[in-house]
Amino acid sequence: MLRACLIGAGVMGKNHGRVLHEIEGVDLVAVVDPAGDPYGIGRGAVHYSSLDGAIGAGIDIAVVAVPTRFHEPIALQLAEAGVHTLVEKPVSHSAESGRRIATAFESAGLVGVVGHIERFNPAVRELRKRLERGDLGHIYQVSTRRLSSFPSRISDVGVAMDLASHDLDLTAWITGSSYEQVFALTASRSGRENEDLISLTAKLSGGVIANHLVNWLSPMKERVTVVTGEAGAFVADTASGDLTLFANGSAPLEWESVASFRGVTEGDVTRFAYPKVEPLRAELTAFRDAVLGEQTDLCTLSEGAHTVEVIEQSLISASQGVVLEIAR
Repeated sequence: MLRACLIGAGVMGKNHGRVLHEIEGVDLVAVVDPAGDPYGIGRGAVHYSSLDGAIGAGIDIAVVAVPTRFHEPIALQLAEAGVHTLVEKPVSHSAESGRRIATAFESAGLVGVVGHIERFNPAVRELRKRLERGDLGHIYQVSTRRLSSFPSRISDVGVAMDLASHDLDLTAWITGSSYEQVFALTASRSGRENEDLISLTAKLSGGVIANHLVNWLSPMKERVTVVTGEAGAFVADTASGDLTLFANGSAPLEWESVASFRGVTEGDVTRFAYPKVEPLRAELTAFRDAVLGEQTDLCTLSEGAHTVEVIEQSLISASQGVVLEIAR
């Protein structure tokens, strides 16, 4: 039985705590938060006001669900104590900080991962499987929209770090590519210090073009990823977990002017059926499995740091109005 510690008893901590209580082979024995346990996450676990107490009592794994600016000192303390750790995304407030965390866990021979949860969204997993199988042929473009109203839980980062990080990681993961160039535009329309809107265009290795539209200004919530390729387009709705294929048509069009204008024709539309496991449950189960020595699809700390670097370059691009290269 793995003894688990949850660090951060806020909104995200509440969700992690619920799932940690339910996963076989894991026992949530400690909750760390100086503000207490307002949601009653512990349910029998011991509450500590500092991490020292939990480490002293003995823990095997930890989930870090605190504001981003606190990730590095907590993660480094856990690495020094020999605790396998999942850090909520983004891995840290800067790519340099993320790389320090990655180095600490690699040097200690520990499992250290980032909670980029979209890798465990059923629609994204099914999409990646079909892309790897070659269902679309050559991939041309990935376009994402992630829109919602402002979340009260966010206080220390902008929409790029909080939300766009999801799309950057999932795009690189499903295509097996890395970001090479970025250009972005940002705005802050709600009067807050950090950006609440970003429009990002990028080129990935292999020539894939990506477009990401993300904001905290929309009265409707939208989570959509569209992948266009030789054989058609996949549309993944990560809010519902649905995946749909819009295939290119194979029947000839008799209306010549329309056929020549569109280049491709509309074919069959297929919505796929597959098991839909709660993403957080799948992610934390994979974390348990990784600690037990199994191969998983979890985001590594180094991958998480690279995602933060793409965000940093995107924000610099927006401030300077230039296209920037991403170091590989």
